[in-house]
Amino acid sequence: MDIITIMLFLVYLFGFGYSITYFAKTTEPFLDKNLMRLGIGLGVFIVLGVFLNLIKVPLDWKIFLILSLIIPIYSLIKKIKNKEIKPLRFDFKFTKSNINVLIVLIIFLFCCQMYIGGAFKYNYLEDDDPWSHALSTKYIALEKTLDSPPDYNFQYVNPYPPGYDLLMGVLHQTSSSLSWTLKFFNGLIISLGILFFYFFAKLFMRDRNKALFATFVLALLPSYFTHFIWAHSLVIMLFFPAVYCLEMIKTDKRWMYPAMIVVAAILLTQPTQSIKLGLMLGTYWLVRVIIEKDILKYVLFAELGGLLISFLWWAGKWKGMFLSQTTEAANVVTTGSVSIITKILSAFSPTEGTATRIYSFSDFFFAKPFGMINVHVGWGIVVSILLILGLAYCYFVGKKLLTSENAWISITLVWFIFTFLGTNSMTFNLPVGLFAFRFWLLMAIPVALLSSLGLWMLFSVGKKLSIPKIIILVIIILGVITTAGYQKYNHNTLPTWPPGVVWTSMEEIQGYAWLTTLPIDAKVFSYSIEDIQIVGFDKFSCEWCGNVKNFRESIDDKDFNQLYSFLKENQYGYFIVSGRSYQQLGEKLGQDEAKVLIDNLLNEIQSSNKFVPVHQTQGAIIFRVV
Repeated sequence: MDIITIMLFLVYLFGFGYSITYFAKTTEPFLDKNLMRLGIGLGVFIVLGVFLNLIKVPLDWKIFLILSLIIPIYSLIKKIKNKEIKPLRFDFKFTKSNINVLIVLIIFLFCCQMYIGGAFKYNYLEDDDPWSHALSTKYIALEKTLDSPPDYNFQYVNPYPPGYDLLMGVLHQTSSSLSWTLKFFNGLIISLGILFFYFFAKLFMRDRNKALFATFVLALLPSYFTHFIWAHSLVIMLFFPAVYCLEMIKTDKRWMYPAMIVVAAILLTQPTQSIKLGLMLGTYWLVRVIIEKDILKYVLFAELGGLLISFLWWAGKWKGMFLSQTTEAANVVTTGSVSIITKILSAFSPTEGTATRIYSFSDFFFAKPFGMINVHVGWGIVVSILLILGLAYCYFVGKKLLTSENAWISITLVWFIFTFLGTNSMTFNLPVGLFAFRFWLLMAIPVALLSSLGLWMLFSVGKKLSIPKIIILVIIILGVITTAGYQKYNHNTLPTWPPGVVWTSMEEIQGYAWLTTLPIDAKVFSYSIEDIQIVGFDKFSCEWCGNVKNFRESIDDKDFNQLYSFLKENQYGYFIVSGRSYQQLGEKLGQDEAKVLIDNLLNEIQSSNKFVPVHQTQGAIIFRVV
């Protein structure tokens, strides 16, 4: 564990969060406001990083550290000068509010153990997306820029919004292990989201006890995140400090500025989820406008201002991002008959998404002990019943939903309808969709909030039947744990998560995993047309460098001596031939010709004294370059 990087992470976040909220008035308790500054600060970190890149300032961790400390140090000096510094003393009181925060912190620590601990159950990166994030994270850490090199396209940077890899890249500058950085901070970010959800929900619902129960439900909902490494972990977490800031505008209009920054950070982190979250933020404003009969201009300014700030990135990137995602038919140029709008809309197919499918009742009602890697579907029996009761409450309340005290229920209900339809774009054969399976993550938010209404409805019924609240509460908590929490914990802590479809066998991944016994950033080259997986094992190959890229493109034309010269000139210490060598060259040359080529190479290696075999499995052979 890299304690220094963890401490720097907290300093960045708190420093930026303190700075952006310094001039905004708050009546929130000490713990609430200071813990929420971490989430708000994360939004500032992302927007600042994009801005620094735009003006060609290197994305160096020391610059982020200095900028994060300017306002806090100024504030400290000012307080010392005005003799406002009081002796530090521990004066914690067990108020109901503080007890709730302590319980939430316990839930947060449980989530850390589940998400972070589960990620370290194996020594590789799971599935496919994390390997791509690893490569762009390494690039940002070393090159300190978000601008891609000529003729090399990173999957998740440029035009893809860079927020997630920007954060990981800066953190990796002070953490030697890239794999550890991704696994640890991805899990920490998801867990912090649970913490921020509570403070958002408490402010949103105006009821700390309902917020606490909703937080408990969200933490145990199988459909709310696995420890899968992807930008969704960050973008959805940012939604909670964003709405928190929007709610705080009721206290002081200057909260629109922190809100503006966090909304912009959402738009700078992930493209499709930011569209969905943007619609949820829009409905938050619209429902409040209808209920309060007020334009709520400062909320509107915050949301529109966040959109405008995001143009720091999107002004020159949106075509490359969204038009490249359209179907082939929409990209056919036909004398102006296909407009840009038509091209964009063609991307929003109701069947879009690798895991999008038709869902049945059992997919929602029952949670399985193991589900999909990136999204584990299902709520569990007890949460589903609570949700139904919560929806029934909304029905019985009726017109009372259109009052200011119940505005949060109306907003949550709209969120639920939107995310439920989004999840079922294929089930209901809707005309449009947007990666339906990823809606599960967003739908968990209104499900958790509405479940608290279901529990309070049970309390009301129990009171009429003379059943103590504590008995109902204990039964429900045990029910949620056994029908949802166990399944989620089991799914996230299994050591058998797959490494992705790019690998030809587990024997191959075991061969690559041996690389972890070598020093971090040892230079390793594989006999393949592309290999972004090397950096995921904390080894190094400059895949974005022109000489490496060019050599790989014509690797089948290089003889033994050319190969050896290239490895020595570029200071590669190790060389790999694996199942992917046969696979990739087979796709280019044909399987038979590729086999002959690689077999001849292995024979030359064996008869030479320039390579020494150091490890072998049935899927890979690793040589040390002499």
